[in-house]
Amino acid sequence: MAWFVLGAVERLDLGEFYGAYRLDGQGRAAYDPGMMVALLLYAYAIGVRSARAIERRCVEDVAFRVIAANRVPDHATIARFRAGHQGALGRLFSQVLALCERAGLVSAGVVAIDSTKMEANASGLVNASYEQIAREILEQAAAIDAEEDERFGDRRGDELPPELADEHSRRRWLSEALRELEQNAGERPVAASRPERLAEAKRRLEDQRQLECDAAAGLAAGRARRQAELAAQGRKPPGRPPTKPLAVPVTPRGKVNLTDPDSKPVKTHKGFIQGYNAQAAATAGQIVIAADVMVGGIDQGTLEPMLQRVRTELAAAGASDTPGVVLADTGYWSSQQINRIVQDGITVLVPPDAQSRGSEPAAGKDKGLWAEMRSRLKTEEGRDCYRQRQKLIEPVFAQTKITRGASRFQRRGLAACRSEWRLITATHNLLKLWKATPAAA
Repeated sequence: MAWFVLGAVERLDLGEFYGAYRLDGQGRAAYDPGMMVALLLYAYAIGVRSARAIERRCVEDVAFRVIAANRVPDHATIARFRAGHQGALGRLFSQVLALCERAGLVSAGVVAIDSTKMEANASGLVNASYEQIAREILEQAAAIDAEEDERFGDRRGDELPPELADEHSRRRWLSEALRELEQNAGERPVAASRPERLAEAKRRLEDQRQLECDAAAGLAAGRARRQAELAAQGRKPPGRPPTKPLAVPVTPRGKVNLTDPDSKPVKTHKGFIQGYNAQAAATAGQIVIAADVMVGGIDQGTLEPMLQRVRTELAAAGASDTPGVVLADTGYWSSQQINRIVQDGITVLVPPDAQSRGSEPAAGKDKGLWAEMRSRLKTEEGRDCYRQRQKLIEPVFAQTKITRGASRFQRRGLAACRSEWRLITATHNLLKLWKATPAAA
């Protein structure tokens, strides 16, 4: 597997990685980006994602030593490479998919789309409301004022310290500071401070309240405009007039996670977790042809965007095959999106609701596309086709989360988690390619 990964990396275009480094000989020597990419691909493929665990494997595991050429990049270097090349690592997904296409593994006639809930690198216990955030900010401000009063007394506090006031001692101090910076250049950067995270959480909640205010104002303006139009025509507005305007809370509602503000509580069959909604589309050979991460735990409304991503990835991989049938579970039901997809000549099989399995449908959901989809799923051909859904997509999630242990994101923030999810699914495809490729004689 290690030799296979090295061979695969040789066929990838790593110009985006190499372009981030200087060619004039200035600065400290860096590990070869090709080696670092191969190291991460192999580590993720076998389920090792911790930077410290990868560092240990480069000492203890012969496969890691082969890939790293007996070098041992420390965990801070690995973490910085992963964070610094976040976008490029996510875009490796498309290149690995292209390798699978050249090997004849991508058959996109039938595509299954589904999601799985992934834990964020954050605890749900640190979700805070606007009032809690504002209270802690005020407490911190008061603590800072008290500490500065005790330290500076009657002084302003921004005077130069004695070691910087004198020119000769200033030079010595700067030389010593430069030496310490050079010695500590390999240490992991310090994460954002708690005051910064509190300010970001407060801003998000205030932006959300502003959106609610704008929506309420827009609704009221539209209602007034409609009433004026009807009055000009001598007609009476239908329905009862609203007794009061749409209420907007004085303070922002909801909560924000102080560790990973993009993450949300999402529901799983075991209860709620703090996390993300990881989306994937797979083919009959369990090759992932699209991967994305959404905020929140609802799948509704994501069918069409995922199908568009499937088309984009297949085109980038040079695949001639296009989706003919799309399979998804009930959570993806959206009449408008399904109608648009069907107009493009693609067959969609999505149960409209749980009623399609047995009892009578609810009122208003027994005609049109609802009834048509139920009828299609009741046919022998429809049942046989829809049964493929679990065989296509569920093993992908099982192999990823259980076999390789990738059930929790290592990084924080939507962009970072999206990059990590695409890297995880890219290594899933790499494993499929490895098992389908005969060993070289």
